[in-house]
Amino acid sequence: MSGELVKETRLRQHVRTPWRGIKLWVLGIPAFFLGLWFITVVSMITSVIGVLLFPSAVTLLRDRLDAYRQLVNEYTGIAIQRPYLREREYEHGASGILKRFVDKFVEPATWRDYLWTAADPIVIMFTAALPALLIAYGLWGYLLAAFTGGLIADHGGNEWYTWIHVDSGYAGDAGLRAATVAVGTAFIAAGFAVGPKMLAAYGRWCRLLLGPTKKTELALRVDRLTETRSEAVDASAAELRRIERDLHDGAQARLVAMGMSLGAIEHLLDKDPEKARLLLSETRKSSAQALNELRDLVRGIHPPVLADRGLGDAVKAQALDHPMRPEVTVEMPGRAEPPVESAAYFAISEILTNAAKHSGASNVWIDLRHENGMLRITVTDDGQGGATLDGGTGLRGIERRIGTFDGILALSSPVGGPTIVTMELPCALSSPKTSLS
Repeated sequence: MSGELVKETRLRQHVRTPWRGIKLWVLGIPAFFLGLWFITVVSMITSVIGVLLFPSAVTLLRDRLDAYRQLVNEYTGIAIQRPYLREREYEHGASGILKRFVDKFVEPATWRDYLWTAADPIVIMFTAALPALLIAYGLWGYLLAAFTGGLIADHGGNEWYTWIHVDSGYAGDAGLRAATVAVGTAFIAAGFAVGPKMLAAYGRWCRLLLGPTKKTELALRVDRLTETRSEAVDASAAELRRIERDLHDGAQARLVAMGMSLGAIEHLLDKDPEKARLLLSETRKSSAQALNELRDLVRGIHPPVLADRGLGDAVKAQALDHPMRPEVTVEMPGRAEPPVESAAYFAISEILTNAAKHSGASNVWIDLRHENGMLRITVTDDGQGGATLDGGTGLRGIERRIGTFDGILALSSPVGGPTIVTMELPCALSSPKTSLS
C-alpha cells in the first residue's frame, strides 16, 4: 500500500509541476515590470528625484520578491532566506534621506534582485515553464493532425512541425498526420516527465540570486544572535526576579515564621511544655512545606530528572504527570548540552500547557529525534486548531527562548486541527549520561 501511495504521489507531482511552472512565469511578470521601474529610477540618480525615489523603488521590488520567494518555496520545496540586512533608524531631514539611499544602494541584495528580474524571463522559459511549453507544442501537433494542417494547406500556407512539412500535400497524407500525432505525444510525455526536475532547477536558480550570499548570511546571523542574546538577558533577568519573588513570598516567609516559633518555644519549654509541644508540631509542618516549596522552585529552574536522565526521560516523566497523558517517542542516541536540553524541556512544557488550556484536544503526541546535527521536536494535538504565534498562547516566547540557541519554530494549525508545533535546535549529542545513584 505504501508503494502505491508513493507512486501516486510521484504521478501527481509530474502532473502538477508544468502548471506550477506556468503560474510562476505569470506571477513573475509584475516583478519584471518593477525591475523596469527600478532601473528607470537608477537612471535618474544624478538628480534629486532619483535619490528620493530610489529607496521606495527598492522597497516595492523587495515586497514583491518576498511573496515570490514564498511561492517558490511552496512549489519547489527549496527555502530561500530573506537576504536583506536590518534597516537602521535614520534621522529626519536631508542627512537621513541620503544615508538611507546610500545603505540601499550599496547593499548587494538590491542589485541581485534587479539581476534576477532582468534574467528570470529568459531563465524560466528554459526551466520551470519549459514542461508546459513542451506540452503546448505537443497539443499543437494534435491540432495540426486533426484539422489545422488542412486549413493551412488549403490557404496556401507553410508550417514546419519539427521535421514534418505541412504544405499542400499534408492533408491527404495519413502517414504524415500519424507522425505528427506521434511527435506531439512524445513532446507531451517529455513535458510531464521533466516537470519536477525543471521546477527544482528553477528553485535553485532563484535561491542563487534571491537568497543571501555567504557574507550576507553571516551578517544576518550575527544580527539574529545579537537580538536573541539580548532577549535571553532580559528573560534571565525576569527569571531571577521571579525566583526572588517566590523565595521572598514562600520559603523565606516560612523560615522567618519558623524562627519566631522556635524563639517562642524556647521561652515556653519551662513555663508551658504542652503549648511548646504544639508549637513544635506546627513548626515541623512549616518546615516540610518550606522544603516542598524549595523543591518545586528547583524543579522549575532545572528538574533533577533532566539533569540525571536527560531530555527524553524528563519529557516522559513530564507526560506521566500531565492530565492529557501525551504519547512520547524518543530517538536520541545521546544527550545534548544542558542549556539546550533545558530550553527544549521548558518549551515542550509550555506547549503542553497551551494544549491543555486552549486546544480542546484529547490526544497529544510528542516526537523527539536528532537528525543531521539538529534536535527536532514535534508536538501534535488533535484539538480545534486555529493557534497563531501572536494569539497570546506563549508561542512567541517559546520562539524567542529557542532562538537563543539559533533554533527555529514552525506552526501549522488550520481551523479544525490538528495543531503541529515543530522546533529545531542545532546541537551535537554526547554519549548518554546516567546517574550513579
